[in-house]
Amino acid sequence: MRPTSVLGFAHRGARAHAPENTLRAFRTALELGARGIETDVWLTADGVPALHHGGRVRVGPRRIPIGDLPANALPRSVPTLAALYDACGSDLDLSLDLKDGRSALAVLQVATEAKHDRQRLWLCGRGLAPLDWRALDPDVRLVSDTRAEHLREGWSVHLTRLSEGGADAVNLRRRRWSAGLVEQVHEAGLLVFGWDAQSVRRIRALVALGCDAVYSDHADRLAAVLSRLPAADAGNAG
Repeated sequence: MRPTSVLGFAHRGARAHAPENTLRAFRTALELGARGIETDVWLTADGVPALHHGGRVRVGPRRIPIGDLPANALPRSVPTLAALYDACGSDLDLSLDLKDGRSALAVLQVATEAKHDRQRLWLCGRGLAPLDWRALDPDVRLVSDTRAEHLREGWSVHLTRLSEGGADAVNLRRRRWSAGLVEQVHEAGLLVFGWDAQSVRRIRALVALGCDAVYSDHADRLAAVLSRLPAADAGNAG
């Protein structure tokens, strides 16, 4: 089901305006007009979804995998998913890149406690990996981060597998989208998500191609472009 608006996700929070994947970045994104946030998730040793891009954090002189640490040993700069909900609420679209592929169930449990509408919760993983999460929840939205290695049998086969497996969207870097590919993905019943749109011109270009969601580090530019769309397109985007 296509959204009634172009979704806008502030990439890693508002990383152009504040340190990425921090509560400050998430709050700043909303203050700048974003209505959606993107962040990265790793599971701690005690099963807590933590928000960080690289998955290794500095503890003393060493950099340690988040999966080797309990949540209470994380640096203060690394928030948990529960802390994001506490700081920002659940009235937003949230795109979560599940970096280690292990955190889907824990993420869903935290989202349930936060009363987050599953239709506004987007779980992203590489290739066909998100299809494994469909059995966990019938309503959560699943996004395929598709890379060249996932296309050895071509787009048609890949899109059929995603569609039949219960995926909702395909996420590609901005420059990989074309009008023809957008049409092909839509014909497969999937949504079109584009990331790395950092200028107003590039955000507008993705919208003009027919993208259903745009990711940008610049929450202010994203909000400004989407707020000027006709109401039927802009909706709750930001």
